Amino acid sequence: MCGLLAYFSTDADRVDDGTVDAVRAAQHCLRHRGPDENEAWWDGRAVFGFNRLSFIDIENSHQPMPYADGRYRIVFNGEIYNYLELRAELAEAGATFATEGDTEAIVAGYHLWGEAVLPKLRGMFAFIIWDSETGTVFGARDPFGIKPLFTARLADGGIVFSSEKKALLELLGGSDAAGGVDGASLQHYLTLQYVPEPATLHTAIRRIESGTSFTVADGELRTKRYFHPTFPIRPVAKDEEQALYDRIADVLDDSVRMHMRADVTVGSFLSGGIDSTAIAALAKRYNPKLLTFTTGFERQGFSEIDVAAESAAAIGVEHITKVVTPEEFAAEIPLVVWYLDDPVADPALVPLYFIAREARKHVKVVLSGEGADELFGGYNIYREPLSLAAFERLPAGILRALGKLSTRLPDGMRGKDLLRRGSIPLEQRYYGNARIFRDDELGFLERRDPDLSHVAVTAELYERTRAAGYDDVTAMQYVDLFTWLRGDILVKADKMTMANSLELRVPFLDPEVFAVAGTLPVDQRVTKETTKYALRRALEQIVPPHVLNRRKLGFPVPTRHWLAEQLHDWARQIVEDSQTDEWLDRKQVLAMLAAHRENQRNGSPVDYSRKLWTLLVFMVWHGIFVEGRITPVIPETVYPVRL
Repeated sequence: MCGLLAYFSTDADRVDDGTVDAVRAAQHCLRHRGPDENEAWWDGRAVFGFNRLSFIDIENSHQPMPYADGRYRIVFNGEIYNYLELRAELAEAGATFATEGDTEAIVAGYHLWGEAVLPKLRGMFAFIIWDSETGTVFGARDPFGIKPLFTARLADGGIVFSSEKKALLELLGGSDAAGGVDGASLQHYLTLQYVPEPATLHTAIRRIESGTSFTVADGELRTKRYFHPTFPIRPVAKDEEQALYDRIADVLDDSVRMHMRADVTVGSFLSGGIDSTAIAALAKRYNPKLLTFTTGFERQGFSEIDVAAESAAAIGVEHITKVVTPEEFAAEIPLVVWYLDDPVADPALVPLYFIAREARKHVKVVLSGEGADELFGGYNIYREPLSLAAFERLPAGILRALGKLSTRLPDGMRGKDLLRRGSIPLEQRYYGNARIFRDDELGFLERRDPDLSHVAVTAELYERTRAAGYDDVTAMQYVDLFTWLRGDILVKADKMTMANSLELRVPFLDPEVFAVAGTLPVDQRVTKETTKYALRRALEQIVPPHVLNRRKLGFPVPTRHWLAEQLHDWARQIVEDSQTDEWLDRKQVLAMLAAHRENQRNGSPVDYSRKLWTLLVFMVWHGIFVEGRITPVIPETVYPVRL
């Protein structure tokens, strides 16, 4: 787990002292990702910078790492959990090794097998390999996008890559030099609460997509998708069900076993839900002294601390908690947004930041339950096709009439959204778990493109689901793999833990687990009564009964109340100080903030907190990365005790 930075001259030996100095200077943007070592290497065409947070083969696997008598040089962010098995297979094929770690297994695999090494990697990764013999680059991101990788082209024609977008901004020379704010990405952000891949909020900086490899040759960056998620669904007879549940439990246990591999102590995040509790219970099998961590708030109904403590007691692990106050929450927002690189308007990432900071006092690695919902059908929205089945039988004319009727009903009225959503096809109504501003609610956006909508993000994904013949539930899960999971869930998981030099591992997002989850028929994923049906059955002998069917909370944040109470003045100040008039009508934003407070005081069901939070996070981001008006104090990532 580390931070990488790489520069490649695309047409000649252009690396000089200035290039090396610029890369070395930009490495400070990565220091939180790797406080253990700070190294660099260069030749006439390439410069590698690397900040290491070490877990495996701590004394030897230094990067940038050479291989094959220096022909190759690799930088690698992530963990390959099957590296021992992979090294054994490579040794049999004739590979030699100078270390005991996982990094060398990647480059040795590439040397022998080329890009065919990618399906053999069981882990999370973003890596880059420089081949000095051919003057070419090869790299890749893991299938689900657990580890990030940004790229840009500099004024001299060179191509740069980094684990942190802010390092590329520094190399480019700031926001204006990076093309300024990308209007289309901003519009998508306001709809989705994140910027969808491969874009970023700066025009000149892009992301290598999840499940994609890339090459740099003859001055051109070329990408290629190597991971194509499929759902080879098969029916499950009644007498086959228990075998299926056993198979799910076994593959999860094996994944957790592999994810526990490290030369340092591994802990686990623990909320009150089934996913993290299952991971912690399985992890305890391999570390009886497992430490678990939970965060929450003082406001009743917005904390999972008590139920998580019950779960910890039930599975027999030591439990550590962190309570976050509204004042702490607000004070850390600029720093949190700086770590994010691009705005993500998910309030849950803030408590995640706090619990990661607390966990890093005790461990260097944590396991977590991300990915279970996308793979096993855990979101309540996945049950929507069941509730809307009656609409599918209605003639098109009646559906249009119902859609028009929904527009005449007052906001907040029960059934309004059901009518609206039931009257439109899946491709138009579903664009991921976060739905902030609809297209018709963006009147405050000064430079709105009326021809741009969320459909532009998901259209190709739905084409793939139709070609594969997927039902609506499966199509929703497929869309989430390419939108919500990699755009929100995994971004906040990576950024908030790495902000604290803490590695987060996600055993559910394992290719072997996905291979089993992808076969589940719809009725083993969602029913009218519950979600994650097969997973719950599989975990009956692992998870405490009080957790097994508990309502999903995640990391609930009381922003609805805070923006009307303790944080109202704080929010108003952000809007008033913001210099975003080029993009937003701030008078409308202030009016929305005032209306939200009034609604909460009067007991109105209309809640603008998610919309407001989305706007506030963008304004803070703009103040940091565009205006330069907000300058967060970045803490020194110094940990005197090596864990």
